[in-house]
Amino acid sequence: MAKLSPDDRRAALAELSGWTEAGDRDAIGKTFRFEDFNAAFGFMARVALMAEKMDHHPEWFNVYNRVDVTLSTHDAGGVTSKDIALARFIDRISGAG
Repeated sequence: MAKLSPDDRRAALAELSGWTEAGDRDAIGKTFRFEDFNAAFGFMARVALMAEKMDHHPEWFNVYNRVDVTLSTHDAGGVTSKDIALARFIDRISGAG
Protein backbone atom coordinates (compact mmCIF):
# COMPACT_ATOMS: atom_id res chain seq x y z
CA MET A 1 0.00 0.00 0.00
CA ALA A 2 1.47 3.32 -1.09
CA LYS A 3 1.27 6.59 0.82
CA LEU A 4 -1.06 9.19 -0.62
CA SER A 5 0.54 11.97 -2.61
CA PRO A 6 0.29 15.43 -1.01
CA ASP A 7 -2.42 16.40 -3.52
CA ASP A 8 -4.43 13.22 -2.90
CA ARG A 9 -4.16 13.70 0.86
CA ARG A 10 -5.36 17.32 0.66
CA ALA A 11 -8.30 16.24 -1.52
CA ALA A 12 -9.23 13.44 0.88
CA LEU A 13 -8.99 15.69 3.94
CA ALA A 14 -11.20 18.27 2.22
CA GLU A 15 -13.93 15.60 2.00
CA LEU A 16 -13.61 14.55 5.65
CA SER A 17 -15.25 16.51 8.45
CA GLY A 18 -12.77 17.83 11.01
CA TRP A 19 -9.82 15.55 10.27
CA THR A 20 -6.45 17.32 10.23
CA GLU A 21 -2.86 16.43 9.51
CA ALA A 22 -0.84 15.52 12.58
CA GLY A 23 1.80 18.16 13.06
CA ASP A 24 4.56 15.86 14.24
CA ARG A 25 4.26 12.88 11.87
CA ASP A 26 2.67 11.50 8.70
CA ALA A 27 -0.82 10.88 10.11
CA ILE A 28 -4.31 12.36 10.34
CA GLY A 29 -6.34 12.88 13.48
CA LYS A 30 -9.61 13.99 14.95
CA THR A 31 -11.16 14.44 18.40
CA PHE A 32 -14.67 13.12 19.03
CA ARG A 33 -16.89 14.10 21.97
CA PHE A 34 -19.88 12.08 23.10
CA GLU A 35 -22.67 12.43 25.63
CA ASP A 36 -20.90 10.27 28.21
CA PHE A 37 -18.36 7.49 28.70
CA ASN A 38 -20.82 4.79 27.66
CA ALA A 39 -21.39 6.45 24.27
CA ALA A 40 -17.64 6.97 23.77
CA PHE A 41 -16.89 3.36 24.64
CA GLY A 42 -19.64 2.09 22.33
CA PHE A 43 -18.15 4.16 19.51
CA MET A 44 -14.72 2.68 20.18
CA ALA A 45 -16.15 -0.85 20.16
CA ARG A 46 -17.77 -0.29 16.76
CA VAL A 47 -14.55 1.14 15.35
CA ALA A 48 -12.60 -1.81 16.80
CA LEU A 49 -14.84 -4.32 15.00
CA MET A 50 -14.34 -2.57 11.66
CA ALA A 51 -10.62 -2.17 12.29
CA GLU A 52 -10.32 -5.92 12.76
CA LYS A 53 -12.18 -6.56 9.51
CA MET A 54 -9.90 -4.12 7.69
CA ASP A 55 -6.77 -5.33 9.52
CA HIS A 56 -6.07 -1.65 10.06
CA HIS A 57 -6.04 -0.36 13.62
CA PRO A 58 -6.28 3.21 14.88
CA GLU A 59 -4.25 4.81 17.60
CA TRP A 60 -6.53 6.39 20.13
CA PHE A 61 -6.81 7.95 23.54
CA ASN A 62 -9.98 8.05 25.62
CA VAL A 63 -10.90 10.13 28.65
CA TYR A 64 -14.55 9.96 29.75
CA ASN A 65 -16.54 11.28 26.76
CA ARG A 66 -13.60 12.24 24.53
CA VAL A 67 -11.86 9.98 22.01
CA ASP A 68 -8.79 11.22 20.14
CA VAL A 69 -8.15 9.14 17.00
CA THR A 70 -4.93 9.08 14.95
CA LEU A 71 -4.68 7.17 11.68
CA SER A 72 -1.52 6.21 9.81
CA THR A 73 -0.49 3.09 7.91
CA HIS A 74 2.67 2.06 9.70
CA ASP A 75 3.80 -0.39 6.99
CA ALA A 76 3.67 2.44 4.44
CA GLY A 77 5.16 5.06 6.72
CA GLY A 78 2.21 7.43 6.45
CA VAL A 79 -1.35 8.08 5.34
CA THR A 80 -2.84 5.72 2.74
CA SER A 81 -6.26 5.02 1.28
CA LYS A 82 -6.83 2.61 4.20
CA ASP A 83 -6.68 5.54 6.61
CA ILE A 84 -9.14 7.55 4.54
CA ALA A 85 -11.54 4.60 4.32
CA LEU A 86 -11.41 4.07 8.08
CA ALA A 87 -11.85 7.81 8.72
CA ARG A 88 -14.98 7.80 6.55
CA PHE A 89 -16.39 4.84 8.48
CA ILE A 90 -15.56 6.51 11.80
CA ASP A 91 -17.31 9.72 10.72
CA ARG A 92 -20.34 7.79 9.55
CA ILE A 93 -20.86 5.96 12.85
CA SER A 94 -20.07 9.01 14.97
CA GLY A 95 -22.67 11.12 13.17
CA ALA A 96 -19.94 13.54 12.06
CA GLY A 97 -19.98 12.80 8.38
